[in-house]
Amino acid sequence: MSQHKSAEPAIYGLMAEFDHADDLVAAAKAAKEQGYDEVEGYSPMPVHGLSEVLGQTNKVPLFTLCGAITGLCVGFGLEYWVNMINYPMNIAGKPDFSWPAFVVPAYETTILFGALTAALGMLVMNGLPRPHHPLFGIPAFENATRNRFFLVIESTDPRFDLAKTRGFLEGLHPLSLAEVPN
Repeated sequence: MSQHKSAEPAIYGLMAEFDHADDLVAAAKAAKEQGYDEVEGYSPMPVHGLSEVLGQTNKVPLFTLCGAITGLCVGFGLEYWVNMINYPMNIAGKPDFSWPAFVVPAYETTILFGALTAALGMLVMNGLPRPHHPLFGIPAFENATRNRFFLVIESTDPRFDLAKTRGFLEGLHPLSLAEVPN
């Protein structure tokens, strides 16, 4: 009879639950000081300083600026092409290139392109749409939208060792600690 060793399911990471935002920020700082890189924080409201501690940067404003500049160029270029190249019309002796008339359509395309790239950039940066996340399987995570704060150290982190990481998180005195199945 051959011995069959059951393989343990791979885990997504370890999740610690905290009662206060300050505890979450302190835990995130401690995790970063220990050298963990794949760390995420979840909270029901924005927590001042958490994204800086976790080293997250927001690139959506840059996407929005690039989209707005593109919209300005497209709007102004379309007006120029129509009035100067494709359909030049001499109306009451006014010049074909009357840039004040180009301002409103160029402004509108600036706003349109900026808003669309902001929305699309936000979706891309958040990894959406994502119908399922491993954290959704943890019953306590329902409180992430109500009144609890969570810190997750992912198993993809190079320093992740289940026993050592569990010991580290237990030393932060969380309300609860859970393994997140993958």
